[in-house]
This record gives sequence, structure tokens and C-alpha cells, in this order.
Amino acid sequence: MDLKNGSVVTEFIFIGFSVQWELQIFFFMTFSLVYGATVLGNVLIMVTVTFSSTLHSPMYFLLGNLSFFDMCISTVTTPKMITDLLAENKSISIWGCMTQMFFMHFFGGAEMTLLISMAFDRYVAICKPLHYKTIMNHRLLNGLVILSWVIGFIHTMSQMVLTVNLPFCGPNVIDSIFCDLPLVIKLACIETYTLELFVISDSGLLSLICFILLLISYTVILVTVRQRSSGGLSKALSTLSAHIIVVTLFFGPCIFIYAWPFSSFSGNKILSVFYTVITPLLNPIIYTLRNQKMQGAMRKLQFIC
Repeated sequence: MDLKNGSVVTEFIFIGFSVQWELQIFFFMTFSLVYGATVLGNVLIMVTVTFSSTLHSPMYFLLGNLSFFDMCISTVTTPKMITDLLAENKSISIWGCMTQMFFMHFFGGAEMTLLISMAFDRYVAICKPLHYKTIMNHRLLNGLVILSWVIGFIHTMSQMVLTVNLPFCGPNVIDSIFCDLPLVIKLACIETYTLELFVISDSGLLSLICFILLLISYTVILVTVRQRSSGGLSKALSTLSAHIIVVTLFFGPCIFIYAWPFSSFSGNKILSVFYTVITPLLNPIIYTLRNQKMQGAMRKLQFIC
């Protein structure tokens, strides 16, 4: 930050995982394998959706974009977290910290919007199957993806524009594994109560409201299917179960971290790891293990035997 803003702090220090050296090595190896698998799994999905002629449908088009966002969210924080496990000085520059927060909320907001688009896609596919191709046309799909990027950008800029010029002149220790708004804002040298409330309303309540709306939409789909045909309910449950799992894994940690971000919670590091490391890996596993069509397309492209 500029000295004219009254800031003297040039870097932040992560506490990270306060465990023994042996556990640090174990975490390093585990998270390295998980991150490698995350990148590989999501790239496989993106390549398969792009080059397989059997997967040129709206659902897989959106799935490919979801894999891209998952990979980006993990890449923003995980490599730095992994290298810090073996580093004695777990530091990050102020602008590096701002960059990390910018892209975290950028891709997080974009994925949030994309998950809503995927719920709409499943609603049309199940409740209006005869009009599915007409409604979910290429123009709408491209618009939904562009909208997710735009909302992600607005979401992150609305918070970062108020954070980037905060003066930091006191403690610079962050009790986490990466930079995030609630923890960084608390280190500012000025009163940040209004900004804290804004973060709660922007990230916390938005996550909670979107999660509730998604659950309501899935409930409407299931009720509609049950009214039409009892036999179709099991098929709808099979189709929606993967989406419900992904939505829960994505929004659950977000709600706990951002709905009450300025209260002390001992499990924040665990939720942060789950949100940035585990969930991006589980998404491709959920969609590939439960989707025979995706597995068949991968075999045809000789990605898996």
C-alpha cells in the first residue's frame, strides 16, 4: 500500500497449520496430491466436453464451465498454501493478498451464478422436456456463462474497491491459510464496522439466499415430477442428486465463513481447506463416477482405460 495512506505494513504473515513438522510434511504430500488430482480431473472434464460429440448438450456445456471455475478457485489459494507448509516464513505481500482475495471472490461469485444456471437447466430438462432444446439454445447458454463472469466481477469489485485502500499499520498476522476479506479487514487501522456489515450482506447473505433458492427449485422439480408420474421420481432423484451434493458442498462452507465472518470460529481453517481444496476435487468425482455417459466419452477419447 502507499505510504500516503498511512500504511506501514508491507506484508501479511499466515499462521497456517500450527502442527508438528511431521504433520506439515503429511499435509504437504496430501494437499499436493489432491491439487494435482483436482487439476487433472477438471481438465479431463473440460477436454472431454469440448471434443466428445456425445456431450454437446447444455448440461455438459455448463459442467465444463463449472470445472473451469473449480480449477481456478483451487489454483488461487492451494499452491501458495502447499509451499507455505514447508516454509518457515509464511508471508504474502499486501498486493499479493489483495490479488488472492480478488480472484477468490471473482471465481466464487461466478460459480455461484453458474450453479443457479445449472439448476435452471435441470428444471427445463425435467419439467419441460419437449421444449428443452428450444429453451436451452446456444444463445441462452452463452448468455448464462457471460452473466456468471459479469456477476463474479461485480461481486468481487464491490468489496475490493472498499478494501484495497484500507490503511494497515498494526498487526499483520492472519490466523488462516490464505487471505480472505473478513480476516484482512479486521487488521485495518480504522473502524471497519460498516465494511464488515457490507461483506456479510454481499457474501454471506447472498450465499445463504442463493442456497435456499436452489433447494426450493430442486424441491419444485421433484414435486412436479411426482405429480406427473411416480415412476419418474426415482429418475429425477438420480439426476438431481449430483447437483444437490455439489450445491451443498459449495454453499455450505461459504455460509459458515461469510454469514458470520467476524465471529471467532475454530473450524474456519477446516472449512477454508474444504472450500478451496476438497470441493473442487469432489465435483469432477461426483459427475464422472455417477455419469456413465461421461465415462463412456472419456474412454472413447482414450483418457481412461
